[in-house]
Amino acid sequence: MRQIGLVDRLAAARGLDTVAAAVRDAAQRVLRQGTAKDLLHGVWLGHPLHPALAQLTVGCFTGAAVLDVSGDRGDSAARLIRWGMLSSLPTAAAGIADYSDAHEEQQRIGVVHAAANSASLLCYGLSLALRSTGRSRGGVLAGLAGFTLVGLSSALGGDLSFRRAVGANHAAEVPHTGPGDWVDLGRFEDFPDGELVRRQAGLIPVVVLSSSDGITVLHDRCSHMAAPLHQGEVTGEGDERCVVCPWHGSVFRVRDGAVLHGPATAPQPVLDVRVDHGRLQTRVRVIPGVPAS
Repeated sequence: MRQIGLVDRLAAARGLDTVAAAVRDAAQRVLRQGTAKDLLHGVWLGHPLHPALAQLTVGCFTGAAVLDVSGDRGDSAARLIRWGMLSSLPTAAAGIADYSDAHEEQQRIGVVHAAANSASLLCYGLSLALRSTGRSRGGVLAGLAGFTLVGLSSALGGDLSFRRAVGANHAAEVPHTGPGDWVDLGRFEDFPDGELVRRQAGLIPVVVLSSSDGITVLHDRCSHMAAPLHQGEVTGEGDERCVVCPWHGSVFRVRDGAVLHGPATAPQPVLDVRVDHGRLQTRVRVIPGVPAS
């Protein structure tokens, strides 16, 4: 039997739900879907922004800790702490944006992650105050206490990113697990215009959308959190037809799967289609010049 670790216990701790829900609701009130939230999610980057910003913040605090431990008596450590505290603001904002669209288990860990970060900033604030009054020993100890909390927070952040897949591309496997050869999805006339129809294409589920512009087949699991897109809705953005994720509202352009609004940052895979003797067939999209997997 697998041993249940501390982080697993946090993920299952329903006692955290009241705080987690309050933080989530506040974040959703402040960060509504639109340009600002897309910016914080990292839609423009094609991957989550929060982990990238966290590298700067943690790097500054790590540098300060190294200087303090090595016995440096200049003000370099204090400068790094100030930069770390300053960079923590956009880092936290991006993290809150991702948190607002996470699952309950992820949010339980997320509130502890945020609490550790907040406590570390208090320690660093105290460290700067002590250093400014000449009490460098106390400032170093407070800074190292803050760095210990940063380490704890980073461990939780790593669990969220790499084990619980917050921000991961949940459709990344499609080029490798999707059908390399044409597979049959049914009679062409079985797909009514404007309706999302789920089918199975080999190992992967797909969603079919027929319209006056043609017929499109996309991977059915949202790249953000693997929600079933066939339960979503079809909308329009200008002249473009789009699919809206039923769980968190990500908007994908149908013709190429591009993300128009987050929280998704990775595009939704679009498969090749053809009609052969009245039967709709699909396969993993072949990119010219790139060998198939």
